[in-house]
Amino acid sequence: MNWKDYAPKTTSRLRERTEWSITYTFHSTDLTTPRVLLIGDSICQAYKDYVIAQLEGKVNVSYWASSKCVTDPDYFRELELILDGYHYDIISFNNGLHSLVSDRTEWDAAYASAISFIRAKLPEAKLCLTLSTPLKDAAMTAICASLNETVIRLAKEQDLDVIDLFSAMDVLDRDTYWADTYHFSPEAIIMQAEILSRYVLDHL
Repeated sequence: MNWKDYAPKTTSRLRERTEWSITYTFHSTDLTTPRVLLIGDSICQAYKDYVIAQLEGKVNVSYWASSKCVTDPDYFRELELILDGYHYDIISFNNGLHSLVSDRTEWDAAYASAISFIRAKLPEAKLCLTLSTPLKDAAMTAICASLNETVIRLAKEQDLDVIDLFSAMDVLDRDTYWADTYHFSPEAIIMQAEILSRYVLDHL
């Protein structure tokens, strides 16, 4: 199998002025302790340190945070590189906040294709779909919620678990727990990490 078999053949997605990818594998020489792979964006980049701390000694962490939307064909090339790197027991998959302006039909298809790609590449890993977090802006939050509806539908259709960061954050006071339109205060980030860590520990 090849990432080209799953990547969008055509896309109307325009790349951002700066596209970025960050990946780290912690305790990379330890091949016996269970390992979780966190896939997301800057939200993932923010909570990963707290997840690492909460799982220390129990579960090792790898993560890939990127600005790329799944509708970017290059997303799948990078995704394959990450998936080929290590054995993962659990994969937390998120893609959404950099997709608020993406063509919705294209995003729905590409997200579903990404799920299929991950499951085909790593059939023994437990894949869970992590919902995108709400924003300080109400209109943008509504778009995010709509994207999450697709995620929830696909999870039900494919019998996958959902990690719901959206609901946990959406009830919080925007002025207290948001650092800007997209990002959160340390207190909220710790809450996100606790939800993820609890899920990982409960399913290993």
